[in-house]
Amino acid sequence: MKDTRPVTDDFATLCRRAFEEFGTSALWSSKPVPDPTLADALAITRSLRVEGNLEARRLAERIERACRAHH
Repeated sequence: MKDTRPVTDDFATLCRRAFEEFGTSALWSSKPVPDPTLADALAITRSLRVEGNLEARRLAERIERACRAHH
């Protein structure tokens, strides 16, 4: 059975959240962009995975899912 629930996470909102929550710890080498592209979002997920903790990794996974849903 297909999941018909709407996607509530959009990658731009999640990227902004990433900077709010993990900017100084995991995204210290990046600057927030007002309107991130898919490429920006995927770069953010890499930093979250490499530099962040478990919560940062979970947010990276949500951003990746939102990017896939955007296609």
